[in-house]
Amino acid sequence: MAFHRMELAGAERHGRENCETERAGASESNVLQAKPFAHRDKLAFSLCIMAGYEGEPERIWDEYQWERFLQQQEGKAEKYMRLLEEYLDDPQRDEIIAREMGWAQLLDARDWGAELDAPPAGEDADENDPGVDQASRSAELFEEHDLYRAAFALTIWIDHLFDRNASLPNEPAAVRLATQAAVANAKLAAALSSDSLSEIGMTIAYLKRALKAITVSMDAAAQLRKVAGLVTRSQYAVLRKRLFQVRDGIITLMGEYRGEWRRRFGPESFRG
Repeated sequence: MAFHRMELAGAERHGRENCETERAGASESNVLQAKPFAHRDKLAFSLCIMAGYEGEPERIWDEYQWERFLQQQEGKAEKYMRLLEEYLDDPQRDEIIAREMGWAQLLDARDWGAELDAPPAGEDADENDPGVDQASRSAELFEEHDLYRAAFALTIWIDHLFDRNASLPNEPAAVRLATQAAVANAKLAAALSSDSLSEIGMTIAYLKRALKAITVSMDAAAQLRKVAGLVTRSQYAVLRKRLFQVRDGIITLMGEYRGEWRRRFGPESFRG
C-alpha cells in the first residue's frame, strides 16, 4: 500500500506540472525538449490535451475554472487508460489510441514516437537541466509542509492498522478509508508542490479534491467503527483525531488561499 501511496503523490505532482505547461500554451517541441526522459505514452497524452488549449488568451483562472479543467482532463485520462489497457499489445496501439481520442495531430506522417523515445542529448543532461532542479525544489516544498506531513502520517498509521488486523483488507469500509486517505495525500502533494501565487486557483481546486477525499475517509471510518471487532474504541479515537487534523488543516489553508485571491483580485472576483 505504501508503494501505491507514493505513486499517487508522484502522479498528482506531475499532473499539476502538466497542467501548468498546458496553460502556458507551450509548443510540442518545447515540451519535448524540456522532458526528453519522459515516458512516451505519458508525454503523448500531455501533448494532446495541451493542443486543445493552445492559443487561449493568457489570464488567471479561478478555482472554478481550474475545477472544470481538471474534471475534463480526469475524464480524458480515464478514457486514455482504458484504451491503453485494451490495446497494450497491439502493434498499432499508438495510432488506434490517437484516433479514438481524436488526436488528429498525431495521425500525420511525422514519426513523433521516435522523437519521444530519443535519449537525452548528453549523459549529463539532467545535471545541467534547470527543470530537474525545479522539480527537486518542488518535491522539497510539499514534503516539508505540516499539512502534507500530517496526511502522510495518517496513511502510515492506517497501513499499520491494516498490518495488525488481517480482516481489514476484506472490509469495504476499511479499503475505502485507506484508499481515500491516500488520494487526499496525493491531492495535497499536488496542491502544495508550487508556491507560485499566479496559480492560486489550481491550488484551491486541488485542496478541494483533497477535502472531498478526506471527507469520504471520515465517513468510512465511522462505518468501520460500527463493525464489531475490527477497530477498538481507542484506535477509532486516534484515527478520528488524525482525520480531523487533516480536514481542518485543508479548510484553513483553503481559507488562506481564498483570502489571498481576494486581496490580489478583489472581493468581487470570488464566487464562493
